[in-house]
Amino acid sequence: QVQLVESGGELVQAGGSLRLSCAASGLTFNRYAMAWFRQAPGKEREFVAGINWSGSSTNYVDSVKGRFTISRDNAKNTVYLQMNSLKPEDTAVYYCAAAYLSLTRVPDYWGLGTQVTVSS
Repeated sequence: QVQLVESGGELVQAGGSLRLSCAASGLTFNRYAMAWFRQAPGKEREFVAGINWSGSSTNYVDSVKGRFTISRDNAKNTVYLQMNSLKPEDTAVYYCAAAYLSLTRVPDYWGLGTQVTVSS
């Protein structure tokens, strides 16, 4: 049974930092591209950042470029999202997702999410 378990979300002041983690189990982690998505109240879920299976390639939505960094540790089956210079508009539930081989396909698995709240 595949599980993606996010952690690290909390209430933080604008300008602060958080690091989200997503621990994966039940899948061959280094065969999956990983991504973070987020969904703010009343809005659709949006892609935030993605990383290929080896960690050699990453991509980001424009609104987080230069502030967020996605990384992975294949030995620990974990993907991270380092979030700096947080803004109130970053407030959302953040979801981890896994897509077999490539993020060009719809993710195969999703976590349940972790809440990030940025106060102004």
